[in-house]
Amino acid sequence: QVQLVESGGGLVQAGGSLRLSCVDYGRAFSPYAMGWFRQAPGKEREFVGVISWSGDTKYYSDSVKGRFTMSRDTAKNTVYLQMNSLKPEDTAVYYCGAKRRGGWPGTLSQNEYGDWGQGTQVTVSS
Repeated sequence: QVQLVESGGGLVQAGGSLRLSCVDYGRAFSPYAMGWFRQAPGKEREFVGVISWSGDTKYYSDSVKGRFTMSRDTAKNTVYLQMNSLKPEDTAVYYCGAKRRGGWPGTLSQNEYGDWGQGTQVTVSS
């Protein structure tokens, strides 16, 4: 059973925008927080941002701060990643992960998150 499904990726010119969505189909537990990660070819998966399910707490990586914005719609079990001023170095597969136990994550590790989607490709041309 697929727990999370990302969508919204695509090809965009530098300076453009995309909005990614992640729907949580898990019904056993509501998430405490939802994290966004990305992985470019030949590179390790890196942290992008995390948002509490309440929406009150957000944390962004320095590389995207000021350009990306997270939000959530609890009625739709969905979190969003609005990406503006995109750069070629943002090209990657973007993943969302659900943290359902343990409270707010204490690290930026992907190991904080138990459930993952299959990812959506974002390609930014120069």
